[in-house]
Amino acid sequence: MPRRVTPADGRPRPPTIRDVAARAGVSAATVSRILSGTYPNAPATRGKVMRAVRELDYVANAHARGLAGARPRSVAIVVNSVTSPHYAHVAQGVQEEAARAGRLCVVGTTGGDPERELDMIHLMREEGVEAVILVGNVIADAAYRERMAGYARALAVAGSQLVLCGRPPMGPEVPAVVVEYDNTAGARAVTGHLLSAGHRRILFLGRRPGYTTPESRVAGYRAALDAHRVPHDPGLEVGGTMERHEGCRMMRERLDAGPRDFTAVFAANDQIAAGARAALRAEGLRIPEDVSMVGFDDLPPAADIDLTTVHVPHKELGHTAVRLALENETPGTARHAVLGTHIIVRDSVRPLPGEPPEAVRPPPRAG
Repeated sequence: MPRRVTPADGRPRPPTIRDVAARAGVSAATVSRILSGTYPNAPATRGKVMRAVRELDYVANAHARGLAGARPRSVAIVVNSVTSPHYAHVAQGVQEEAARAGRLCVVGTTGGDPERELDMIHLMREEGVEAVILVGNVIADAAYRERMAGYARALAVAGSQLVLCGRPPMGPEVPAVVVEYDNTAGARAVTGHLLSAGHRRILFLGRRPGYTTPESRVAGYRAALDAHRVPHDPGLEVGGTMERHEGCRMMRERLDAGPRDFTAVFAANDQIAAGARAALRAEGLRIPEDVSMVGFDDLPPAADIDLTTVHVPHKELGHTAVRLALENETPGTARHAVLGTHIIVRDSVRPLPGEPPEAVRPPPRAG
């Protein structure tokens, strides 16, 4: 990603319209007219200019274009989908904190497509947003890390800030703000809740190797088994995505495979729990009388189905993401925050015979 360097301080600066003009061999006025769409039809000239734009990674100065009417300051949140309760609640937190800070909030969706994500980053850079907040479960492989590092550095040069929300940290060398929550501790606590009720055969629904969110939750599940000296049975971990229909599928296939060999279910999120519950009810099995169940997220439909689950501070994730980005006096530097999780106890867990009810329902939290 080419960058010109100012002789005075050696710090990189973004390429200018004059740099593009020099690379393309045309005037700055011609570049400006082509980028604004007012240049006469001349495909050869347009092609040279757009090639120079790509080679230099030029971003038009949206603030300069808007000097005639002051542009409002803004932050952007980019999610896979706005229909997911998880993303919707984080986005609400971003909107609330942005409004408190006097900023507009721009929302974009990618459908999980990396190319669409890249397009959104370029657009937000061009619009001059102060922060771009990326939310969601990812495969944190080498390609992902390289992509995020590129986003972070490109935004920093443009005076903006990359924020990774609900994603793992990238290390101090990547200039990104990271706001995450303790998935593993939450999963360990809620699995321990089932173990304290006497359950030893706990079915985990939603294992998805490589994806950061389910991987960290299954790690907490395994840690709780180990802490209670319960042997880990890989056969009790069922693979699937984190959607309601997948919960139904996983449970139905498990029940069809033979005699039920579990007394409790840990669903990797509440959507999976809702689907699994429907499959159990279709077989005449009741929660918690026949099967105990816990989930993760504390989003709809958890309260509606009286589900014991792990509360994730979704709105606070959004609040913290905006606050840390705007408080960062040097955009492009790394900051990291981890928010806590806790269990919400409802009536979806039954103690097995011989276990006291106190083991299942802890005393109220102080305060």
